[in-house]
Amino acid sequence: MTGAGFALFDTAIGACGIAWGAAGIVGLQLPESSPRAALARLARRFPALAEAAPPPAIAAAAARIASFLAGAQDDFADLPLDMADAGAFERQVYRETRSIPAGSTATYGAIAERLGDPAQARAVGQALGRNPWPIIVPCHRVTGADGKMGGFSAPGGRATKLKLLEIEGALAAESLPLFGAR
Repeated sequence: MTGAGFALFDTAIGACGIAWGAAGIVGLQLPESSPRAALARLARRFPALAEAAPPPAIAAAAARIASFLAGAQDDFADLPLDMADAGAFERQVYRETRSIPAGSTATYGAIAERLGDPAQARAVGQALGRNPWPIIVPCHRVTGADGKMGGFSAPGGRATKLKLLEIEGALAAESLPLFGAR
């Protein structure tokens, strides 16, 4: 992948943004109140980048994300993420979160346990709060131990989290942590 930049793309839930560099996708932006607001946030998040036409691999990733937001299934496991700015613990959390299948949820504590330290549930939540790739790193699939949605730092907060889970079909009682999902 060559070049770097960011661009908006239309989806069923509004204008999303994607930022990329030579090593892969550096960020994904969920819709703001308007495309102009989404573009402004991208410019603030990635001040070293400029708006540009996405290269073919990034345009294909954006098309897949748009299809996903319209109800298609995709795990995005093959999309390259540039994790250069993430710490070692964050990278582990992001990799583990990417392994949660669409339509399923996991708790912050379950992720911490899979990483070897169940006491790190809060740190997992903090790492996911900094997740630069919502949807690709599906932090919306992570809930509190009590089955509550918990926070969601992307625009729209918990309402956006619920919308993403609804799109995936993950709101059935048996798919939520309180009812036995891993």
